[in-house]
Amino acid sequence: MPSNAEILIVDDHEDTLYALESALAPLGYRLGRATSGDEALKQVLRGRVGLLLLDVRMPGVSGLEVVRYMRGLEQTQHIPVVLLTGFGPDHELTSAAFGLGVADLVLKPVDPWALRTKVRYLYDAHQHHLALEREIRELRALAGARTEDVASAGRSARTPAGALVPPQRGASPSTPAQERT
Repeated sequence: MPSNAEILIVDDHEDTLYALESALAPLGYRLGRATSGDEALKQVLRGRVGLLLLDVRMPGVSGLEVVRYMRGLEQTQHIPVVLLTGFGPDHELTSAAFGLGVADLVLKPVDPWALRTKVRYLYDAHQHHLALEREIRELRALAGARTEDVASAGRSARTPAGALVPPQRGASPSTPAQERT
């Protein structure tokens, strides 16, 4: 995922989308919007979403169904999701949401300052995680290439006469003088 991935805001009410966009605009991140679960999944699968703010109850595909689908795919399973609900505390919803690995469940109307704080932390942490994964892959590829180079150099290199050769495991160390006697 590119480092300029967007925060996708998903809600079936235009006024809520506008309020959430206004709350997050000061962060300076790219913001996207979707008005249904289907539309959200299409955008997520394009690979440019770095965080999802998702309404729980929408016509058609619900927010929980979107998260279930995302968690089943390798490319989307680690995208942070903040679920939004306007229906008050619900133990079953909370249990299902956190069981699916959502980062947070926020009640509407949202506190803009609190939302910005959560979003900044989750988005930045996810971007750092992705950068570390890329660095690990690059280092593994580099280490693999160097291991192959060393192995091929070892097969083709000859030890000059009289040079000290490191002892093999289990062998006692010897010096060139001892070897000649």
